[in-house]
Amino acid sequence: MPSPHDGADAAEAGTRRPAGALEAEVMAALWAGDRPMTAAEVHQQFGDGLAYKTVLTVLGRLHAKGLVDREPAGRAHAYTPSREAAELAAEEMNAALRRTGHRAEVLQHFVETLDADEQAALRALLDSTD
Repeated sequence: MPSPHDGADAAEAGTRRPAGALEAEVMAALWAGDRPMTAAEVHQQFGDGLAYKTVLTVLGRLHAKGLVDREPAGRAHAYTPSREAAELAAEEMNAALRRTGHRAEVLQHFVETLDADEQAALRALLDSTD
């Protein structure tokens, strides 16, 4: 997984991040933390490539979406992800499937992108749910 600072290079070069990339980078920083983090602590993960107010805004948006929980920490808030990375990825995959009328085709194309180990892991998971 890329470090949160990797995406900051795009901002420094004057290019825009893809939609949702900054939220994903902030979530990655929070998942990498071993405890709740303040906006200042998240900001430190990005070095000088991102403004503090931007981090604060992104954390506010993530909280409004229910993706992070926050608790008072002095005069600030400390943030923690409300879901694990794998759980959120599964929700996003389900949302993508719901957006199409061709679920089986989408699943087929997805399975074709998996390597042999990933296909075996998926097969084992499917077999265990029967």
